[in-house]
Order: sequence, then C-alpha cells, then structure tokens
Amino acid sequence: MIEVPEILIDEAAIAGKVRELAGRISRDYAGKELVLACILKGAAVFTADLMRGITIPVSVEFLQAASYGASTTSSRDIIIKKDIDSDIAGKHVLLVDTIIDTGETMAYLLKKFADRRPASLRAAALLDKRCRRSVYVPIAYIGFEIPDKFVVGYGMDYGERYRNLPAIAELKTVLG
Repeated sequence: MIEVPEILIDEAAIAGKVRELAGRISRDYAGKELVLACILKGAAVFTADLMRGITIPVSVEFLQAASYGASTTSSRDIIIKKDIDSDIAGKHVLLVDTIIDTGETMAYLLKKFADRRPASLRAAALLDKRCRRSVYVPIAYIGFEIPDKFVVGYGMDYGERYRNLPAIAELKTVLG
C-alpha cells in the first residue's frame, strides 16, 4: 500500500486566501503592534506567508504543541514541546495554526496565553475542520472550512512527510 496525496486546495487559492486574511488582520490591528505566535511545526509556512502580507509591525514567536504524533487522528493529549520566549503581557497576540480539528489544542493554548495577560488574544487558522470540533474555540480568522479528511501539505505532515507540498492535499492510501 502506498500513500497518494490528492489536491484539495491549490497554491493559487491558498495564496489568495492568505492575502485576504493578512489584509483583514492589518486593518483590525491598525495602529497596534502585533505578536504572531506560530504553532510549530505545521503553521510555519502559513505564518511566514501571512506575516509577509501583513502591513503593520509584527514580531514572531514560536511554540510547539502536538496532539497527533505519527497518527492520522488527534490523541487529544496536548504536549507543549517549546514555549514562546517573550513576555506577552499587555501585547496584542494572534495565535496562528494551519488547521483547527477538535479545537482542543487551540482551546488549551488560548487559556494558557490568556493567563499571561495580553492586551488582546485571538486565533487564526487557514483550515477549519468544524465537523470534528469537540470543544468550542473562537477563531477570529479562518481561511477555508474543510470536510473530515486527513490533509497534508503547506506545512502539515503525516509522520514528518509531505510538509513541503505547496498545496493542501488529502492523504489517501491505495494498493500499490
């Protein structure tokens, strides 16, 4: 059996949506400095593209949270492997992830970051798999709603593979 990625969202659609989100963020935070908190590893590509489109001053922090491991379903056990380096008290913070699935990781991170007393705290995700939501999580900026399919590419992986695909694809297993 071999894995075959089948394109769901192509590069052009992603680029257009990222530009749209960057424009909204720039307008919403006009006159403010913004901290983008990139959730590694999956959101690295999305965050890089998003921040290049944002027209206001931004700084970037990185954290690593995981709930999948090498599986195609969330374990729902959230592991924080790396936290941000700076104090966000009094700052405007936008948590950036590529996909919201059950919502549990983002809900956990929003609570954890709220405890640090930022001036504002919101979340952005390129993909929303709302049909899998098990907890309510407010996402201020959403690119695409997708069906319950396991997706890879544009920074997202399966067992550390496929992150480099420029599009978002469903990973299918076929007989080979």
